[in-house]
Amino acid sequence: MVKENSKNQFLKVKDHSVSQELFNLVENLEYGFLETRPQPSSETLPDYYKSEDYISHTDSKRNVFENVYHLVRSISLKQKLKLINSFESTDKTLLDVGCGTGDFLQTAQKKHWTVSGIEPNEEARALANKKTNQAVYEIEELLKLEAKSFDVITLWHVLEHLPNLEEHIQIFKKLLKPNGTLIIAVPNYKSYDATYYKEFWAAFDVPRHLWHFNKPSISKLVSKVSMEVVKTKPMYFDAFYVSLLSEKYKKGKMNFLRGFWVGLVSNLKSLSTKEVSSLIYVIKNS
Repeated sequence: MVKENSKNQFLKVKDHSVSQELFNLVENLEYGFLETRPQPSSETLPDYYKSEDYISHTDSKRNVFENVYHLVRSISLKQKLKLINSFESTDKTLLDVGCGTGDFLQTAQKKHWTVSGIEPNEEARALANKKTNQAVYEIEELLKLEAKSFDVITLWHVLEHLPNLEEHIQIFKKLLKPNGTLIIAVPNYKSYDATYYKEFWAAFDVPRHLWHFNKPSISKLVSKVSMEVVKTKPMYFDAFYVSLLSEKYKKGKMNFLRGFWVGLVSNLKSLSTKEVSSLIYVIKNS
């Protein structure tokens, strides 16, 4: 478990989308990531996901914002598939943890990957199973999967949601084949848009996001189980999406022009700083 005494206060942030409650972000001095405090119990945490606006659990296209999200998602699905196809894999076995409505699994399955998914949300899981021929399971099934059975394990904006962080990293290590690949995509609180919006930065998304990462913290976390970050890749679209939502939290309404501008500036600055709004970490098992 993360050491309770290794913390410094960083920021106070409101849950803008569901409860309106205030939470503290505290720095973990061992790893360098931020922790949401207090963290909801396992019994109360699902209540913070009960929102029609929680977009990854729905296929709806009710407004311009959701339509843009799904357009970007269709582009990113092709990029994700290209990434996993670039790895050497014996059987092309894929586990997607927190797979949402299953679009990535469906895309990979059509390209001859043997897919499995984990999704705790019942409605999203039902949609995913229709798309993947019942290949998606409840989170409790994660511990029942066979060791060393996956060439690739992916977590697309999921690691920040998982309690018992170190224990989950150990589980992924166990499930990966030797020389298998773990892909983790998470927001980066060192990015320009995070610094600009501060407590209004939408990617803090407390308390659903329990952890908030920077580059060194991911490397330290996986090195504890003899895995190594071998590559990072930018997710440029995220800066625009997050900045638009941050404008809504900050000003009370969506400002597309301002949000687009901040996202653009963030991406341009990242060309020199390498601190993109969200990053993909390619991690190799030993």
